[in-house]
Amino acid sequence: MAWLKRLFGLEKPENAEVNPTPQPVSAAEATTEGIPPERVGLNGEYDQSGLAKRVALAFDEDAALTDFDRLWVAQLGSTVVLKGEVPSQDILDQMVDVASSVNGATDVNTEEVSVG
Repeated sequence: MAWLKRLFGLEKPENAEVNPTPQPVSAAEATTEGIPPERVGLNGEYDQSGLAKRVALAFDEDAALTDFDRLWVAQLGSTVVLKGEVPSQDILDQMVDVASSVNGATDVNTEEVSVG
């Protein structure tokens, strides 16, 4: 099962992107600061869990990162939080690299991940 489906109950939306261009919510917002990077959704819309969903999409798009059913993705502000279990440190390192590359991610917390 794909990351987006397992974690958020979502099929990959058409035109979904890991790093989409943020879309203004209103005409007034188009001239102000806009959506914070960690709140940008899969299609550039505002989404409270946007960063976590885009990280899940990035994992889906990386063929080497099959869906591990004992690992979860969350976010605390602009920090990506990985929780659960992965089979090896190499896989965890790769996941941290992928998560770090998503726009809006300032840190990746792996304190709650066990390896093995």
